[in-house]
Amino acid sequence: MDKQYDYVVVGGGSAGAAIANRLSADAGTSVLVLEAGRSDTILDPFIHMPAALPFPIGSRLYDWRYETDPEPFMGGRKVFHARGKVLGGSSSINGMIFQRGNPMDYQRWAADPGMETWDYLHCLPYFKRMEALHLADGSNGADDWRGGDGPLHLERGKAENPLFDAFFAAAQEAGYPLTDDVNGYRQEGFARFDRNVKRGRRWSAARAYLHPVEKRSNLTIETLARVTKVLTEGNRAVGVDYVRAGRVRRTVRAGEVILCGGAIATPQLLQLSGIGDRSLLSTYDVPLVHHLPGVGENLQDHLEVYIQYASKQPVSIAPGLRWSQRPKVGFQWLFQRKGLGATNHFEGGGFARSNDDVDYPNLMFHFLPIAIRYDGSSPTEGHGYQVHIGPMYADTRGWVRIRSRDPKVHPSMQFNYLSTPNDKREWVEAVRVARDILNQPAFAPYNDGELSPGAAVETDEQILEWVRKDAETALHPSCTAKMGPDSDEMAVTDPTSMRVHGMEGLRVVDASVFPYVTNGNIYAPTMMVAEKAADLIAGNTPLPPADVAYYTHRGERPLWPEGDPRNDAPPA
Repeated sequence: MDKQYDYVVVGGGSAGAAIANRLSADAGTSVLVLEAGRSDTILDPFIHMPAALPFPIGSRLYDWRYETDPEPFMGGRKVFHARGKVLGGSSSINGMIFQRGNPMDYQRWAADPGMETWDYLHCLPYFKRMEALHLADGSNGADDWRGGDGPLHLERGKAENPLFDAFFAAAQEAGYPLTDDVNGYRQEGFARFDRNVKRGRRWSAARAYLHPVEKRSNLTIETLARVTKVLTEGNRAVGVDYVRAGRVRRTVRAGEVILCGGAIATPQLLQLSGIGDRSLLSTYDVPLVHHLPGVGENLQDHLEVYIQYASKQPVSIAPGLRWSQRPKVGFQWLFQRKGLGATNHFEGGGFARSNDDVDYPNLMFHFLPIAIRYDGSSPTEGHGYQVHIGPMYADTRGWVRIRSRDPKVHPSMQFNYLSTPNDKREWVEAVRVARDILNQPAFAPYNDGELSPGAAVETDEQILEWVRKDAETALHPSCTAKMGPDSDEMAVTDPTSMRVHGMEGLRVVDASVFPYVTNGNIYAPTMMVAEKAADLIAGNTPLPPADVAYYTHRGERPLWPEGDPRNDAPPA
């Protein structure tokens, strides 16, 4: 007889870990988590050492290693996409940068029909519930905007390298402000960044949410368990088929199935299960369960480039990353939880507007005190530094679509980067803003010339051609099962319940439900969505909206909750 659970959670990644934790808190509720990847064993330094983050990316042991179709506006080249193939999902292999996005991102969400309860003030309590923020001096960072005792530990970057001081000073010289906290009252500006790191160890969603409760008698976690199909009876999901360790086929029954596979795997599984666009499914002879044309559409992401400079002074962290130094780095991390191994190195950056037409920051900067790519290659033998830069809410749209009935075949995927005039405009602006900052007087003691793209890349078209050839994804795929009312033909998920439109017993909780990508890294908003969704699924009373102000460029004053008389007061 097939086993029966109240909930089967498909995917033990970022959202799946939080959902499993919250739903299994009710001892009378049985929860099964099926993760297609391997376990995140505590002895694996490639997962748990923050500085080891380049190793899992691209490795078949940790990474699904997706690749786009030839991108038509990027010279026809394919763009590599890393996604976590391990318990904790992409939170076990990502750059550990924790960015909530701007409050106005959620105002944008809430402006769509049916999305009223996804505004910033409704989302903020869930951000706070999940966080335990530790400031650079080790103190608790809880305040009106930040949480202090949640399961997800965050460390504020110390940014002690002198190149960070130069970067923050240069940003001010270029006319951009500093801010106390890019995840607090005011995102716009430059500051030390938060990282999902605890005492020098990566603090993934699995470490935060799954491992502390894995011994609950009502919670079962299976790894190497790849779901191949959602089982349906009429328009109701009743369970899943999955393959254990690549060989053993199993079926499990469920009161409800919750898909948490992310913006690529979730639409693929829906389509393989007969839920998606009728014409696409008929092309591959997939029996139609429910025609839902929005599945896999609306794909969004962030693209980024590295702008790299040589340093006159030997102040970068390059020497510490040489092979000869790695035993020392490993020893310091393993036994002392400090040193170069205990940081992701993305300890500072900021958010800025590239033009006066945008209402809130459309550029995000990650600063690194070294010139290096994710694959470890470097344009210089000596010292250098760089910023990662790219537009944050491009109006490009793509799709994820099956290309076979075989679940092992990666889906067809296209983002259409650089396909719109606005995207091209903002790319040129992004590169020019970054160069302006990096050539301010504060960098004079260090600036030994631009390494990449180099002085020869100057005109708008030269910049765009360099971006076409050199840009990489920032690894923020999202929006392929977007929330919205069933009157919206392209909406997939009900924002009040996370149910898939037209289906019973089937929900989606991951970055695919975003209607629009936020203006930063997507791990934090994905976790917020999971926290809020857990209450919606369990039938709990949602947390009340926050009663705080937040900075807006257009408002020229704080915005308080709708109807608050303080909104009518004259500006201070």
